[in-house]
Amino acid sequence: MKIYDAYRLGIEAGMARDLRPQSQVRKILDDAKELFDSLPEDRRELFDEERLWNPYADSRFSVGAEAAKELDAERFMWGIDITPSEILLADRLREKGERIDAVIAHHPLGTSKTCFPEVMMQMTAMFEGMGVPSQVALELVQNRMNTVLRGMQGYNYNQAADAARMLDIPLFNIHAPADNMVEEFMVKKMRKADPGTLQDIIDSLLEEPEMRLAARCNSPPIILCGKPEDECGKIMVKMNGGTSFSKETYEALKEAGVGTIIAMHYPDDHYEVAQKAGINLIISGHMASDSIGVNLICDLWEKEGIEVVPCSGFTRISRN
Repeated sequence: MKIYDAYRLGIEAGMARDLRPQSQVRKILDDAKELFDSLPEDRRELFDEERLWNPYADSRFSVGAEAAKELDAERFMWGIDITPSEILLADRLREKGERIDAVIAHHPLGTSKTCFPEVMMQMTAMFEGMGVPSQVALELVQNRMNTVLRGMQGYNYNQAADAARMLDIPLFNIHAPADNMVEEFMVKKMRKADPGTLQDIIDSLLEEPEMRLAARCNSPPIILCGKPEDECGKIMVKMNGGTSFSKETYEALKEAGVGTIIAMHYPDDHYEVAQKAGINLIISGHMASDSIGVNLICDLWEKEGIEVVPCSGFTRISRN
């Protein structure tokens, strides 16, 4: 398998697990094609043509895409966050004789950084699935997305990408597709476990090796809002959507009957709002939860003979 083919496999695996109907996912690509076709020639060269097949703005091949279509994929290095330090680490490993065909980030960087909030629209399907009216869900997500988009404009988006380019190391990231993988995994897990109390949720999460390894590093899943003996009520799993939703969302979720939310993390100012709404909050753990989603993609690559060297917060656990 070529490096770029491995990248596409990861994106497409996440697409298959998108919470939205596949027709909506396909419409994102159709709209991109329509926009591209309408552009004057001098603007087409500025268009991100990956939008024509990849619906996730937060996942991109930032360095070496064309070469990666011809280069074999045997051994990748994947970290949750990739900075110039990790690029230098990959180069150092190469100097020591280790094979590193590409470096992969989970979180957006390079060409996926400033536009990543576009994937927040996935949250509308999540809220609708919990019983929030469609129009309310759309307004809540759009308002939050626009706020986050404005906040992205000052980032030094190409810092790690420039380092990879100078050292001739292919670099890409896979964010939303991996989050879609762990979203599906956690939803199925909660349905099977059918927890009655918040402690039951914690016990169920600690069955996963990524969670247990995080607990050994003093970062176990925790009850942020609520008590161990409290009943769960209707459980919402929030693993995808790019970033946190707005504080205003809790009232809509309360009206929809949500009793507990399981998420990787929450902004600190969400605590009192959730408490007032009577919604329990469980932190599953950021690195542990991201590692599960990343591992599920790595498992697909493993079947293709690709080895992944973990770094920067990622713990490799094979479920094959």
